[in-house]
Amino acid sequence: MYIEVNDVSVKYRQKKSEFQALDHVSLSVRKGEFVCLLGPSGCGKTTLLNVMAGFEKAAEGSVTIDGEEVKGPDIRYVTIFQNYGLLPWRTVRKNVELGLETKKLPKAERSKIADQYIDLVGLGNFRNHHPHQLSGGMQQRVAIARALAVDPEILFMDEPFGALDAITRMKLQDDVRKLSDEEKKTIVFVTHDIEEAVFLADRIVVMTPNPGKIKSIVNVQLGAARDRTSDDFIMVRDKIFEIFHMKTDRTVEYYI
Repeated sequence: MYIEVNDVSVKYRQKKSEFQALDHVSLSVRKGEFVCLLGPSGCGKTTLLNVMAGFEKAAEGSVTIDGEEVKGPDIRYVTIFQNYGLLPWRTVRKNVELGLETKKLPKAERSKIADQYIDLVGLGNFRNHHPHQLSGGMQQRVAIARALAVDPEILFMDEPFGALDAITRMKLQDDVRKLSDEEKKTIVFVTHDIEEAVFLADRIVVMTPNPGKIKSIVNVQLGAARDRTSDDFIMVRDKIFEIFHMKTDRTVEYYI
């Protein structure tokens, strides 16, 4: 497997007590796979993503990527957050070039690569605009273009569409699903939205809180072209609703 989460536990110290965010979580992700971490607030899905991306340290266990232990963030793995993280004084093009600057590429090459990914996310007419001139959905597309421009091996995405309206959210889900198919990136995506997970993922990791554990892993066998109104899509969505209410003491894997 490409990403291996091995028996990871995370604890946070509070005033006079300790809070366990993750309890002995193990998970494998294949190269090129789209995995959604799905669950309610407080189930540890963002904590798990942060451990995988190297932003947090596990109290117990380890994470390896391609056989190498994760000890911190790495330019090979890019994280996209809900708040976009764009620099307001930079244009769209200059924001997308940001990661390329750390690679010390020549200016002309940076601009060429940035324009390629700006066009890919459909913002070719806005490359010289500043973030305040863009809608929330457009700003998130810039963040996605910036992440893709450095050609990362893995995209970690932490509820990137959570603050957007429903129509924009669905459009960006379409975009990310298409990018996943075309770019063949490994993507780990945090969401609390069941329909979003069913639309995007090859596998859905269902998590439960107090402390955070993996309850079930669902292999979504819907193919690349997904229709939110189809009987098969609705069947998978309803099955995951059902899984959330099941009582089990062990991780169960489903193929649906």
